[in-house]
Amino acid sequence: MNKIEAIILGIIQGLTEFLPVSSSGHLELAKTLLGGDSVPEEGMMFTVVVHFATALATMVIYRHEVIHIIKGLFKFKSNEEFKFSTRIVISMIPAVIVGLLFETEIENLFTGNILLVGAMLLVTGFLLFFANNAKPGKRHVSHKDAILIGLAQAIAILPGISRSGATISTSVLLKVDRERAARFSFLMVVPLIFGKILKDVMSGDLSTETADSTNLILAFGAAFITGLWACNWMIDIVKKFNLNFFALYCFAIGIFAIVSVI
Repeated sequence: MNKIEAIILGIIQGLTEFLPVSSSGHLELAKTLLGGDSVPEEGMMFTVVVHFATALATMVIYRHEVIHIIKGLFKFKSNEEFKFSTRIVISMIPAVIVGLLFETEIENLFTGNILLVGAMLLVTGFLLFFANNAKPGKRHVSHKDAILIGLAQAIAILPGISRSGATISTSVLLKVDRERAARFSFLMVVPLIFGKILKDVMSGDLSTETADSTNLILAFGAAFITGLWACNWMIDIVKKFNLNFFALYCFAIGIFAIVSVI
């Protein structure tokens, strides 16, 4: 991987982590377009760094909410912050179970399977289209909602299924308020990312990798800066709720990916 490729992949991660177009799917497509060997030399370390960057961007955007949640937890009372935190934990359960039980199978999906990516991008497009045309609701996220949104997040492990698109669309279809849906979607993934990073560090896999520190810094900076912008932009989009553009984009890229391998 050269420096330009590191920046490009960082930008893709920063944009697509928040925009409902699938970061995993776009990274798979980008790796193929860049020759298929642009990431393996950095491997897991690169993935950890760019995901840490977008998780950090989320925490910066929602810093006030994060502080309130932490304060609420340490009060050990059944306040709104504590209830919100328990719903975040509940939403994580499906993805944690799938990740632990099918770790090898999931890793095998990220081997340049462009046909799968294309098909899943079409699924994302249909999901965004249906959610965009759903009647808006005003509800808060309930514990039952958290489970269903968590299931959507677990399904979004598939490359090509947008995590933010799946979770926000599911929330909207459940009549959750759009702005609350976006906030819950972006915050629910942060503990998962940090948990995955901790698991990789403790497993010792990262210590055995050789990585170009300059490439990692460039990728981190690109992912963090574009992540800040994309997160703010996505919040505005959800408020106005015009996801048809992203649905059409997913259809176009999905069809392109499928046609390219047929």
